[in-house]
Amino acid sequence: MDISILLFLTSGLFLGWALGANDAANVFGTAVGTRMIRFSTAATICTIFVILGAVYSGAGAAGTLGKLGAIDALAGSFVAALSAALAVYLMTKAGLPVSTTQAIVGAIIGWNLFSGTTTDTNSLVKILTTWLVCPLLAAVIAMGLFKLTAAVLSRVKLHLLRTDACTRLGLLLAGAFGSYSLGANNIGNVMGVFVPSSPFIDFEIAGLFTFSSTQQLFLLGAIAIGVGVLTYSKRVMMTVGSNIMPLSPVTAWVVVMAHSLVLFLFASQGLESFLISHGLPSIPLVPVSSSQAVVGAVLGIALLKGGRRIRWRVLGSIGAGWMVTPMIAGIVCFISLYFMQNVFDQNVYAGGPGKAPVEMVGFSSPEIPFRRPK
Repeated sequence: MDISILLFLTSGLFLGWALGANDAANVFGTAVGTRMIRFSTAATICTIFVILGAVYSGAGAAGTLGKLGAIDALAGSFVAALSAALAVYLMTKAGLPVSTTQAIVGAIIGWNLFSGTTTDTNSLVKILTTWLVCPLLAAVIAMGLFKLTAAVLSRVKLHLLRTDACTRLGLLLAGAFGSYSLGANNIGNVMGVFVPSSPFIDFEIAGLFTFSSTQQLFLLGAIAIGVGVLTYSKRVMMTVGSNIMPLSPVTAWVVVMAHSLVLFLFASQGLESFLISHGLPSIPLVPVSSSQAVVGAVLGIALLKGGRRIRWRVLGSIGAGWMVTPMIAGIVCFISLYFMQNVFDQNVYAGGPGKAPVEMVGFSSPEIPFRRPK
């Protein structure tokens, strides 16, 4: 493989690291924040299941980003991913849980503006709608789970030590499920912009199954996410786990489960097919914000308890970060594309000034064509 291709992919790996340092921390943030699970244990489990979710179930949610704007040159994909990563990194430095979904959407719109590509309004509206629905749905699920869990515990009346052991196990299992859902839902944010110009080719492993080009990209991105979790996620875990409002261990479990279910709902191709086959309205396969889901779940429980212990200043800072992130990513992307094209003489979109066209080389799905620069 050409070394320049590997260099272009580094921005996607950087974005994966940033997601691991920020969004992936939300899966175990409440468990670590309540001191029920050690950070090292949480980070290890999170890394393993993020990789599994990304490779096996990551294709569904990535398609919507491809419709929003199919970046058709590796240099353009590099700039978009780097811009999103920088925006997330800045928010991570501030200790704020922000959305890589918002960052990559802002970067894609910046690329669309620079290249003269029309932004698909339907896809944009669908994504923006999920930004509102995601925390609200997480809050509703968290409220229901909290009431159900409280009712069960009041009937069972476990010994204090048994309750503690069950809660720790529940947090581990919920975290593993949440990590899988996160990998399936958010890997499109990390490597989705590289899919139309993927440098890889499909190949068979021992004649048993095909390891697709998209899965190879997603595996690289998932490994980068894991590195981010292991190296830099602890500070954001503590913000989510204890700074919005104090959480009990049982409440922490409810938050993780509500967050995980929301991510799974927006990533499951099987669930979408089931709903459509039974004539029911389907849930859009869209990368949603892990941060928004977990904050929504925490806020839902807080409101259920009267809202007296909510730290509104922290919540306001998180909300401001959500609004600023896509704007930073979009502006940085637009300016960086200008320099990449005019200073470094790289083709940042197909048919750019004085550049060769791209060649269609195959398909990973009916929605996302693979292209490779000539």
